[in-house]
Order: sequence, then C-alpha cells, then structure tokens
Amino acid sequence: MTIRPTCVADPAFAGFDDIIDVRSPQEFAEDHLPGAINLPVLDDQERAQVGTIYKQSSPFDARKIGAALVAANAARHIAGALADRGGGWKALIYCWRGGQRSGSFATILGQIGWRVDRIEGGYKTWRKLVVDRVQNGPVAAPVVVLDGNTGSAKTAILQRLTARGAQCIDLEGMARHRGSLFGAMPGGQPSQKMFEGHLAAQLEGLDPARPVFVEAESSRIGDITIPKALWQAICAAPRIRLQVPVEARAAYSARDYADLVADPDRLAEILASLAPLHPAERILAWQKMASSGMWQALAEGLMRDHYDPRYLKHRLRYAEREKAVVALSDLRDLEAATGQVEAALTDLAR
Repeated sequence: MTIRPTCVADPAFAGFDDIIDVRSPQEFAEDHLPGAINLPVLDDQERAQVGTIYKQSSPFDARKIGAALVAANAARHIAGALADRGGGWKALIYCWRGGQRSGSFATILGQIGWRVDRIEGGYKTWRKLVVDRVQNGPVAAPVVVLDGNTGSAKTAILQRLTARGAQCIDLEGMARHRGSLFGAMPGGQPSQKMFEGHLAAQLEGLDPARPVFVEAESSRIGDITIPKALWQAICAAPRIRLQVPVEARAAYSARDYADLVADPDRLAEILASLAPLHPAERILAWQKMASSGMWQALAEGLMRDHYDPRYLKHRLRYAEREKAVVALSDLRDLEAATGQVEAALTDLAR
C-alpha cells in the first residue's frame, strides 16, 4: 500500500512506528523526512556500482546485482536494527522516487508479516511539498521581526519568548550559524534542503491567529539562503528594535562567543579576512587585542567600526517598518528584557 502526503507534516506519518529511508547514507545525510531512520538497501559505493552497470553494460545485469545487494543488506537490517520489532510493528518506507529500492525492501518486510506502506513518489514527492511551502507560501501567521545591532541578545530573547509560549522561528538555530562573520558553529551547517524541510514543518504548524517572531537577518545565514516566502514576509513585517549600549553588547558577546575565543587560529583567520575593509592599523589593533585576551575590547571595536555601520545601512532600508524601540541599559537580566519585548508586542497589537 502507498500513501501520498498532502502536506510536509502529514498526519498519516504519525500512524507508523518508524519512517525508514532506504536511500544511501549520502542521500540521507543531505536531507530526509524529519524523524526518519536510515536503513540503506544500497550503500553509496553499491549504488554507484549498480548505476554504472545499468548505464554502461546492461539494465538486466544491474537489476540482478542490485537485487542480490538489496537482499543481503535487508537481511543485515532485519537481524540488526529491526531485531527487536514485534509482530504489530508498522513502518513507512521511502526511497528517492518510490521505486525499486523501497519496493524491494517493503516486499521482504511484508513477507515477515509486518505492515509496511510506502510513500508514493518517495522523497521526491515530499520534497515538492517542502519547496512549495517555503517558496510560494504564504506565511500563515503575521510576522514580527526582532531587530537590533550585533550582540543585542536577540536569539536569547527569542528563546525565552518561546519558553513563555510565543510563536518563534529560530532561523539561526535551524541554520546552525549565528549569522555573522564569526557565527560558524561546531559541526557545520545543514544542507539547504534539510534547512528548508525543518522550516517548512515549522511554517505548516503556525497558528494564524497569533504573531510569529523571527530575528532580523540578511537573506543568507552563513551558507543558508532564507527561502522566498519567508524572506518576503520578513521584509514586509513590522519591527521591534532592541537598543542596547555598545559596552553592554560587547560584554554579552564576549561571553556568547566563548567557542571562538577558545580557537585563536580561527579568530586570527577571520580578523585577517577583514583586512580589505579596514585600515591596516585597525586590523593590527584588533589582532593585538585578540592575542592579549582582551575579548570585550575586541568585541567593542568590531561593533563600533565594522558591524554597527553595516547594520545601520541595512536597517535604513526598513526604517518605515520599525514600530517600536525597546531600550535596554544592559543584558544581565534577559528575563526582564524579554518582558519588555512582550510589552512592546502588546502595544503593537492594539
């Protein structure tokens, strides 16, 4: 039996104990349905081998060799990852486009007596739903943008708003990047496709009767591009700006970027990359601050001379969208700061 999803987080998915992606590990790593497990019926090398035989030699030989490999890998999964599944276990299986890989594995599992369904059209069908959601929209809930210069604790405040029950989309969290030149996180970023899949699921789950908060971003977060539907909504959204003294922002950033401080080689490389944009004496001063461990002074210098002027230029494009300013003298009490943002939102809604 096959099911054809009609939305990214189709309720039909909840009726299965496991969603199994039988594509190769490389395909799975690039993107997969949220919550899916990878039980490849052909690994990366085997998939390439079968494909080469199919194109260069004989489709029949490719299917024969592929069938033997699928059977061997299926046996390994049944004796391994699926060994503890009982008789009532139900699985939803997919490959790239719902063809031979998922069909072969489903047949083997079905012969055991398990209920196994497949996604009609496979991953390709689901991916079309994702693309439609993130590119064509619309975003169902009214978007409110939380703006503010570098180091204003926007992400931390969004996290606290979420804990208080507000609707928020943490774009930097999903992109695994803090959105600045220094923003890379350990482990790197997800693929664009995987980012879009998670974003589509969040957009689909929004309550249209309540606003959704997002952080002010450029159209790219590291190597990730914000898809069209959300980007257009962000550009048109009202904005609440955090106004925080540079000294307070520098103190906060010196704590928030502790991972960068612990990697002096990476920090030196990033500072060197700024050389085309600033006078040599300024770069040298920043490098001396870094080598001396003057993290707060370095953060303040970068904000005053690099980030703040660029943020101002960007913000002026959306000046007419700014509806409230929340002035914070420092960032030591983020709960209080979050309360002020909530109050500004209440006033905005009146």
